[in-house]
Amino acid sequence: MNTRAATSPRIRVGVGGWTFEPWRDNFYPAGWPKDRELEYASRKLTMIEVNGTYYSTQKPATFAKWRDETPGDFVFSLKANRFATNRRELAEAGESIGWFCGSGIAELGAKLGPIVWQFAPTKKFDAADFEAFLKLLPPEAGGVPLRHVMDVRHETFRSPEYLALARRHGVATCFTESDDYPACADLPGTCGYARVMRAAADQPEGCAPGVLAGVAASARAWREGGEPEGLPRVEPPPAGGAPRDVFILFIGGAKEKAPAAAMALQRLL
Repeated sequence: MNTRAATSPRIRVGVGGWTFEPWRDNFYPAGWPKDRELEYASRKLTMIEVNGTYYSTQKPATFAKWRDETPGDFVFSLKANRFATNRRELAEAGESIGWFCGSGIAELGAKLGPIVWQFAPTKKFDAADFEAFLKLLPPEAGGVPLRHVMDVRHETFRSPEYLALARRHGVATCFTESDDYPACADLPGTCGYARVMRAAADQPEGCAPGVLAGVAASARAWREGGEPEGLPRVEPPPAGGAPRDVFILFIGGAKEKAPAAAMALQRLL
């Protein structure tokens, strides 16, 4: 059964996780109970990326608890377990992929957003091996359709061959706004997924107004099926595309300011 309701493409904005000590004096109200932090964060943001699933397996009951603690239109993106991506031969990842996708993530139902497959910065693009990996990714888990996002972090992925492969298999590619990883604004796939690693401690809203305005313009363009101007690309922008969901995460930089930046962007949008 497909539990994802048909909706118009929209822009969602969030942060990575919801448990972070510095947020307890600048995001959560003073004295807010730790066991209700997800409840609070999910009512201020429209999505959260879960990093814990990258390091350890969660129980189905945990996913169900997250589902029940959050509003109806909230979504989680999940980092897939590292055992699937941190390996020499990606073609041999089938068991780890099946283990993760069968771990109970379907308990999130319509609140299950993209699955992010994060690769090490040292992992180079090997066309045959990477295509073998993509063929292992299931289209659904427990009746819930899956959207896969590749978080590739080596310069060799900035190639037309990789982009053609991603388009052929219908996977998205994460755009990372950072000085530490190669940025590629070519976004094949059915959704746009971007990490902004520019939060600054000296900015009341987490990022300078010009930065937030630029992110907002890019997000709107992606949602409408267009291509933002001024971002690094591998190929010339295509002539128009279909509208798509967009997911914007404030992840790096001064993490204590990430919620402020996310909420400021939501106000702009």
